[in-house]
Amino acid sequence: MIKKISLTVLMVFLVSNLSFAEEAPLLAKDPELEERVKAISVELRCLVCQNQTIADSNAGLAIDLKNQVRDMLRQGMNEHQIKDFMVERYGDFVLYDPPVKGTTMVLWIGPLLMLILAFWMAVRIVRRRSRGIDLPQSSEDAARARELLKD
Repeated sequence: MIKKISLTVLMVFLVSNLSFAEEAPLLAKDPELEERVKAISVELRCLVCQNQTIADSNAGLAIDLKNQVRDMLRQGMNEHQIKDFMVERYGDFVLYDPPVKGTTMVLWIGPLLMLILAFWMAVRIVRRRSRGIDLPQSSEDAARARELLKD
């Protein structure tokens, strides 16, 4: 009897959660406008998430930026004007693929420098280890090692 009651309560709980689900509202009745919004949104970085585009993010700021892009497109601005506005307001960081210039050079060269540094460190470690194993020992070192191993 208790199993039936608990199963009934569980079923009611699971079904009641489904009643809160809603379909996502269409933000624009014009599918062409939504495609343009999505195309621009994919190229802009979410300033909250920082590793997602505003098209992928559900952060409040990302939603606001998408709405702003939509409004700018309705006003007749083109993609280049919208990106310029966003860069002027938030800096080059807002672009998911920032341009190559003096202020963004670290973003472009940094990963390559880190890779070169990691390779250089790996070569040094391997060389140091290989030299340490092959070094001949003096008779004093061998005697000292025997003494240490005795204890």
